[in-house]
Amino acid sequence: MRLSRLHFKTLREVPKEAEIPSHILLLRAGMIKKTAAGIYTYMPMGWRTVRKIENIVREEMDAKGAQEIRTSVLQPGELWEESGRWSAYGPEMWRLNDRNDRGFCLGPTAEEVFTDIIRGDVTSYKQLPLSIYQISNKFRDEARPRFGMMRSRDFIMKDNYSFDRDEEGLDQSYEDMYEAYTNVFTRCGLTFRPVEADPGAIGGNNSHEFTALCEYGESEIAYCESCDMAATVEKAECLDDPAQDDVEMLPLEKKHTPGTKTIEAVAEYLDLPTEKTIKALLFVTYDEEGNEAGYVAAFVRGDRELNMTKLANILDINQYAIEFADEEKMAAKTGCVGGFTGPMGLHDCTIVVDSELPGQKNLCAGACEADHHYINMNYGRDYEGDIVADIKNLQEGDRCPRCGGVIKHARGVEVGQIFKLGTKYSEPMGCVYKDENQKDHPIVMGCYGIGISRTFQAIIDMPENHDDNGIIWPMSVAPYHVIITLVKAGDEVQEKVASQIHDELEKAGVEVLLDDRKERPGVKFKDADLLGIPVAITVGRGAADGKVEYKLRAEDNKEEIGISEAIERAIAKVNAEKDGRHFFK
Repeated sequence: MRLSRLHFKTLREVPKEAEIPSHILLLRAGMIKKTAAGIYTYMPMGWRTVRKIENIVREEMDAKGAQEIRTSVLQPGELWEESGRWSAYGPEMWRLNDRNDRGFCLGPTAEEVFTDIIRGDVTSYKQLPLSIYQISNKFRDEARPRFGMMRSRDFIMKDNYSFDRDEEGLDQSYEDMYEAYTNVFTRCGLTFRPVEADPGAIGGNNSHEFTALCEYGESEIAYCESCDMAATVEKAECLDDPAQDDVEMLPLEKKHTPGTKTIEAVAEYLDLPTEKTIKALLFVTYDEEGNEAGYVAAFVRGDRELNMTKLANILDINQYAIEFADEEKMAAKTGCVGGFTGPMGLHDCTIVVDSELPGQKNLCAGACEADHHYINMNYGRDYEGDIVADIKNLQEGDRCPRCGGVIKHARGVEVGQIFKLGTKYSEPMGCVYKDENQKDHPIVMGCYGIGISRTFQAIIDMPENHDDNGIIWPMSVAPYHVIITLVKAGDEVQEKVASQIHDELEKAGVEVLLDDRKERPGVKFKDADLLGIPVAITVGRGAADGKVEYKLRAEDNKEEIGISEAIERAIAKVNAEKDGRHFFK
């Protein structure tokens, strides 16, 4: 391909809406264009990379026996009503009605549609197991679309569903997809880690998230270097500090603590460590129609952070159905006092106490009275909870819940997630099979998603895949393998050599881009670095002597070598790395 014929435009300035390197570079390299907030158009160069990622995914899915189909993004609401998710999914779902006032949605995922297909086609155990997938656009009405494809409203996703007779079959399907996902992300050049994750709106009883590790990611994972424990912070279980059974309960005292509305302020005023205090967080919950359902007061130790995912799960509600309460409004109903709320004196609300607190003795908490706190508060004697459960974050430096080692944190981007759904969808939707005795059983399902567009962007965010000059694509997903820069367009010798290299590389199956534009050499070199094509061959004055410059985008060294050697090296490099399997070595 000659660059002069390609629809292509790079930007020198950093776009205002771009905040992280990958988003900045994709816009500057002209690989994507913003259409509206959270909605992007893939331009020719970017779309080539997206298709390569899709093909890697297809190869690994097909290798595990999965079969590709394609469903409509427009899904009937009646299927979602059957599964119970029409109201439960939340405001991210784009709902619409047709001219006959029938409800539809733009699919954010496709569990209901795939379950409907299988319940109509499968009747016997002899037809199982099955695994089917699609690669298509999904839609979610994000409240704050940002970071390009990382948090967009229209995105490309591979969703795969397995259908088995029993849990043992599901375990095998899950293991197959775990291995396939490991292969996909390895071949794409990602540094990633599979971690235990919360199933969220998809549901099910087990899930792993594949997280591409980078400092710009929205996901935070907790892991232990002493064992294999790794989980998203939302999912990670905590190990409570040992119960202080040998500590004597001291008499409860009320203290005047003027103006101490924060944990830090009251701890300093009373000369207490923050771990001897109780932190209160106040919430209001909503029902499926969006009406207020009640109030919740959650309590954790003062040096801990509340985990909202755990709290919502304990309350058996969706995360969108709970938010911080208006303290004045809640006070009139429950007796709470902003900045001075404790578990004593509350009424007409659900009190959720973190599992660590009952074992701790003589703590300080708000007295539900302005400018006052209690000290020497103890669980069982002075207060109790309606619910006692782990609702705290596993923090860096905490003890590992499995081996007692030291927990560390890392940031990353969720690029894929796998779920054991069990019969969550098959039972309510009547997706059953008949066994050898003609008895009906619900089909056991698994769900497996890969964010294609997220992966596209996450690759660039790997430290090794970008620098100050632009993108550094791995060969397996690069839009082109080789870029030839013609230094002086119109020079007969240089044009002849550049065309020769271009044609011989194409004949060898190498995807090659010839920059034959009538631009200054500096502009061409900057664009070549920005685009991140793995192999660069420069045809300049040395062409008259049969010499060209050969350079790898990921390295600083440049070499002047013979034309034939440059061609041979490029072909060997591309053939060794173009499918990404060299990363397995």
